[in-house]
Amino acid sequence: MVRIIDIKQSVFADNDADAARLRQQLNERGVFLVNLMSSPGAGKTSVLKRTVDALKDEFRIGVMEADIDSAVDAETLSERGVDVIQLHTGGMCHLDADMTRQGLTELGVFGGDKSPYDLVFLENVGNLVCPAEFDTGACRNVMILSVPEGDDKPLKYPLMFQVSQAVLVNKMDALSLFDFDPERARARAAQRNPEAAFFTLSARTGEGFAPWLDWLRSQIKTNRG
Repeated sequence: MVRIIDIKQSVFADNDADAARLRQQLNERGVFLVNLMSSPGAGKTSVLKRTVDALKDEFRIGVMEADIDSAVDAETLSERGVDVIQLHTGGMCHLDADMTRQGLTELGVFGGDKSPYDLVFLENVGNLVCPAEFDTGACRNVMILSVPEGDDKPLKYPLMFQVSQAVLVNKMDALSLFDFDPERARARAAQRNPEAAFFTLSARTGEGFAPWLDWLRSQIKTNRG
């Protein structure tokens, strides 16, 4: 007799339960955690820099930079005047809830009577597959799709779009150079998740950032109840 144990489902179930606990803990401490996901080179760090610059006078912001190696992104974000920690995943292509909790603990979210932050960004590992499979405990998932990648990504990587509450199309300043149709991308993203907010913007020029920032502010307000 051979017993078959589905380890993958067990791992996901355990992580989902841990993520739910973490989300509740963050809510109790008044911390709004945003999980930023994208493929490498889509512009997560550039979008995050401009977002932090726009919001750092309104919110106490902390940033967790997740990479397989190096501290390049963390060093870049630290120049914006916010607290940043680098998370090395040791070769893993994603963060799960426990890894996220470890990062938040090192950042100081769970130290003392009150958290030193209202808003924390997690810049996840650049990958359109693994990060979508693991709930980090974030209050909102946001994925960034860049114009050079093509507007067919919602068809090829459906789960990433299904788990995200917002889709940001970055590098709109390069639209004339590529065969990318924003409306086609919007429609394809809506096929995967009709409830997801959809924004077109450019981290280089600042085009389109106001609607994205307003959405984020509204989500933080809603989360606070």
